[in-house]
Amino acid sequence: MDLRLRHRAEVAEQRVETQRIAETKKIKQKQIKNQSHFAGFFDCHGIVHHEIAPDGQTVNAAFYVEVLKRLRDRVRRVRPELWEGRRWILHHDNAPAHSALIVREFLARNSITVLKHPPYSPDLAPCNFFLFPKCKLVLRGLNLGDVTTMKSEMTSLLKGLREAELQGCFQQWKQRWDKCIVSNGEYFEGNHICCILKFVK
Repeated sequence: MDLRLRHRAEVAEQRVETQRIAETKKIKQKQIKNQSHFAGFFDCHGIVHHEIAPDGQTVNAAFYVEVLKRLRDRVRRVRPELWEGRRWILHHDNAPAHSALIVREFLARNSITVLKHPPYSPDLAPCNFFLFPKCKLVLRGLNLGDVTTMKSEMTSLLKGLREAELQGCFQQWKQRWDKCIVSNGEYFEGNHICCILKFVK
């Protein structure tokens, strides 16, 4: 093959590859742009607070502090008996936004007790094993670009959770913790529970 023809073919291939990469980036950016982040807080009696982040909002520590402020105010209104006795406990996983310094300072300043979550243990988070699977079932098949419909469906799901379901969730959570304690915090398979409790004791 002529050297000039080979060079032209290589240039054409590079253009096609560059265009493919650019289109892939656009698709990923569009997917990220269309993502909505959900925060849900519940106890064994019902949903205490939930919100869906505004379009384009990054869930960072500063945003999470604002969510916690709204949660604190909501607990005061809907669980006054827990608020007055300072008997409510917050549990969240170890996501960077949850464990940032400004979040820890806010929680300490407001005397909010936090139940520590062991690292690398997503199966010990009630949202992961109970709430999010229900959300996925509700959202399956929906046009997720339609945020209004998504918010409406999520709100209906949360309002429709029965107290017995939530109590079952907390019972299951206790069983998962017990299983991890019995295994001395070692990883094991079965219910896909993995936990490392050594840092929490």
